Amino acid sequence: MGSRPASTLARSDRPVAGPGELIVSEVFGPTFQGEGPSLGQRAGFVRLGTCNLDCGKGQGATWACDTAYTWDWEHYSPAAELSVRSVSDIVAELIRMDVRGIVITGGEPLIQQQRLVSLLRAAAGYGWAVEVETNGTIAPLPEVVELVSRFNVSPKVQGSGVPAALALRPRALAAFLATGKAVFKFVASKAAELDAIDEVVGCHQLTPVMIMPAGTEAAQMVRVAGELADPVLARGWDLTIRLHVLLWGDERGR
Repeated sequence: MGSRPASTLARSDRPVAGPGELIVSEVFGPTFQGEGPSLGQRAGFVRLGTCNLDCGKGQGATWACDTAYTWDWEHYSPAAELSVRSVSDIVAELIRMDVRGIVITGGEPLIQQQRLVSLLRAAAGYGWAVEVETNGTIAPLPEVVELVSRFNVSPKVQGSGVPAALALRPRALAAFLATGKAVFKFVASKAAELDAIDEVVGCHQLTPVMIMPAGTEAAQMVRVAGELADPVLARGWDLTIRLHVLLWGDERGR
């Protein structure tokens, strides 16, 4: 499965968005940003549907995608998991959350980046800081770069099960690096995977780098974080925990 993009798995019942609309998995909050440089900050989340990768399904995968319901149509129904929502409706829900920042995630949100611009402009009008969580395979449009506060770029390496030819797009990674707004966040399930991450970091000259332990259960994640801590320090990188997993486990919408 890791040899082809997840988008090829879509069925005909996947929703189609028009102007001023987005394909949405869920909008939730207020909650805390659970990972990365803004960990612990109050935020509203917009989780968009569909993805162009199928993490956790290919040969050599050591961890599974925790939002497979946004793209894995072999195990989930797009008709049940996705909806088409207007930007104005999404903004109204975010306003009710009374947050200072929003996180746009997925799936892979930049698949919809042209339609996403109107949401980003609305966020700017309300003074919301905007973080975009992306797998780093699609270069951001200039108007998206202008309106986003930070890109949390999570390139998929060996443990994802996705072949490097699909997961690592040099031009896209270079584009994120050039924004000056990107943090490169890698998931690892064991210390041995850090060598492969180091190769990618060096090849593409990525900085700053954060490592995030895999796991959807608190005990598992803490154990992995403990194994990663010293070697991550030795490489001069940062480590992020997954706060939402510590607080709420694998509960959706948190």
